[in-house]
Amino acid sequence: MLTACASKSLRLDSHTAGNVRHAAALAEQIAASAASRTAASTLIRHVPVLLALMQGHNAVGELEERLAACAVLAEEQGNALFFKKRPPTRAECAEEVDRDECGRPITRAMRLGQLKHVLALECAREVLDALWPAPYSIEQRYRFYPNARIVETLSPEKEASIIAKGCTEELRGTIKPDLVLHADRNLLKAALILDFKFPCPEDNPPQWTTYGQNSVYFGKGQGKVYKEALGGDAMLISPMEGVTP
Repeated sequence: MLTACASKSLRLDSHTAGNVRHAAALAEQIAASAASRTAASTLIRHVPVLLALMQGHNAVGELEERLAACAVLAEEQGNALFFKKRPPTRAECAEEVDRDECGRPITRAMRLGQLKHVLALECAREVLDALWPAPYSIEQRYRFYPNARIVETLSPEKEASIIAKGCTEELRGTIKPDLVLHADRNLLKAALILDFKFPCPEDNPPQWTTYGQNSVYFGKGQGKVYKEALGGDAMLISPMEGVTP
C-alpha cells in the first residue's frame, strides 16, 4: 500500500508535466544562449582582464551584446530621421551639407555620424550604469604628451571655452575617445577603450581614423594612440560588425 501511495503521489498531471518540460527547455535555451554569447565574445578573446573585473563570461558577453545593440539602434534611428527605413547611398554620404568655422566642408556622412554618436552614447550610458562595476568616462578629452608619457584630463568647461573661440590650435594633440572603462578610480588609466563608428555608406568597413599631417600623431591610428595614452585595449563598435579590434 505504501508503495502504491508513493507511486501515485509522484505521478504528475499533464498540465504540470507540460510546465516542467517547458521550464527544462527554457533552461536549455538560456544555457545555449549564454554558451553562444561566450564563444562569440570578442571582448573575452581580446580583453581577458574584463573577466576578473566583471566576474564571469556571461557578464562580459552581455556587456558586448548590449553595446553592439546601441550601435544598431543609433544607426536605425539616425537613418530614419532623414531616409525613412533605408540607409543613405554612397552619393548621399559624400554630399556636402555645410562648412565649419574654418571653411572646411561638412559632409552628410559627418553629420549623420555626429547624430548617431549622440544616440549611441546615450544608450551606452544606460548599459554601463547597469553593467560596468567601476567608473567610466564618456567623451572625456585628454591632453597627451607622448614623449614624456604624461596624460591629463581637460575639463568639459575648458574644452567648451576653447571651442567657442573658433579656429584654434589649443586642442591640437588632445584625444577624445567615446568610452573609457576604468578598472578602478584612476581615471587616467583604462581597462578598455571603445569608439563607435558609423560607416557611410554602411558597406564601408569600420576602421580607426589615421591622423593626418597636421597632427602630432601623424600616420598613427586613433586606437594605437588611445592605447599609448591610457593603456588598456582599444576596440571599435559598429552597427554591422559589432565589437571589433
